[in-house]
Amino acid sequence: MGPAVTVAAVKALILAGGSGTRLRPITHTSAKQLVPVAGKPILFYGLEAMADAGIKDVGIIVGETAPEIRAAVGDGSQWRLSVTYIPQEEPLGLAHCVLIARGFLGDDDFVMYLGDNLLRQPLREVLDGFEVARARAAQPAFGEEDEGVPAAAILLAPVDDPRQFGVAVLDPSGRVIGLVEKPEEPPSDLALTGVYVFDRRIHEAVRAIRPSGRGELEITDAIQWLIDSGHPVRSQLVSGWWIDTGKLTPLLEANRLVLETVERRIDGDVDDESRIEGRVVVETGATVRGSTVRGPTVIGAGSVVTDSFIGPFTAVDADCEIVRTDLEHSVVCAGSSVHDGGRIVDSLIGRHVTVRRATGQPRANRLVLGDDSDVELA
Repeated sequence: MGPAVTVAAVKALILAGGSGTRLRPITHTSAKQLVPVAGKPILFYGLEAMADAGIKDVGIIVGETAPEIRAAVGDGSQWRLSVTYIPQEEPLGLAHCVLIARGFLGDDDFVMYLGDNLLRQPLREVLDGFEVARARAAQPAFGEEDEGVPAAAILLAPVDDPRQFGVAVLDPSGRVIGLVEKPEEPPSDLALTGVYVFDRRIHEAVRAIRPSGRGELEITDAIQWLIDSGHPVRSQLVSGWWIDTGKLTPLLEANRLVLETVERRIDGDVDDESRIEGRVVVETGATVRGSTVRGPTVIGAGSVVTDSFIGPFTAVDADCEIVRTDLEHSVVCAGSSVHDGGRIVDSLIGRHVTVRRATGQPRANRLVLGDDSDVELA
C-alpha cells in the first residue's frame, strides 16, 4: 500500500487578461473568456471546475477587459468561491501573472488555469495526481530512487501540430526533462494544455528568469528553471478532450463537444406548430414559434425563434431573435438578431449583431465589418 495522501488546501489563479487577437473582431469589444460555449461563457466552466475540485480562493488576472469580467463573475459567490481580481497592466506573459499574484498566493500550493481553456477532465484528478506523486517522493518505497518532491505538475495532451504550443519532453517515468515554447522543430507532440499545479518554489523561478524574445516572462522558462535547479516536475496526460478556444474552429468544436452532454429541458414557451427533436434546452423566457429545433441545441433565456430551423450543435445566447433562418453548427451571442438569413452554418455571430435580408433596389450585399472580420458569401 502506498503512502496516505493528504490533499492540502490550494488556491487557483485563472488567467483572464490578454487581448484575444485570434478571435477578432469578436474580441475587439469583449473578453475572449466570455464568449459563450453551449450558452455559457467559457470562463464559467473554469470557475465550475475550481468549485468542483474543492477550491475556495480564486485569483483572476484581468487586463483591459477587467470591467466586463468583474461584471460577469462578481465576487464568485454563485460558485461558492471567493474571487480576488489582480490587474495586469500589460500582457507580459504567464510567469508575469504568477509574479504579480504573489501577495494573493502567499506560500500556498495553487492551480494555474488559462481562462479560455475547456477541459473534459475533473480538476480534482489533476490535484490528486500531484499529491500522490509528492507523497510517494516524500516516502519512497524500499529500492526506489529518491527523486525529490515535485515542485510542479503540468497537464499535457498530444496534438497534431505542436509548433503552436509549449511542448514538453519526458523521461520514461513521466518526469519532465525539458520544455520549449512554440518550437519550429518540436521535440515531441505533447502540448501544454494551460493547466498547471505549483508549490511555492515557482515564485523563486519567476523571479529568476528574464523576458523572452517576444518580451514576455514565459511560464515554460520558469518551469525549465525548476528542472535545471533540481526541482522535479511531473506530468499527466489529459484523460478526456481539451480545447484551446482561441480560434473560431476550435471554439465551434468546443461548442459541439459540450452540447453533446446536454439533457433535454424545455422551460420556455413552444407553440403547437413547432417541433423539438432530441436533446434541446429551451431556457425560461425563450419562445419558439412555427419552428423546428433539432438537438443538441440550446436556446437562451429571452430569445425568440420564429419560422426557422435551428439545427444540431447550435447555441443561441440570451435575448436573441432568429426569424425565417436556417442555423446550424453555430454560436449566436447575446442580443443579436438574424432575419431572413437563409442558411447559416459554421458561424460565430457576436453580441448585438444584426443580420437581415436586403429589400431595396438594387439588390446587393451591404456590409459593415470591423477590423479582422472574416466573411464568406454564397
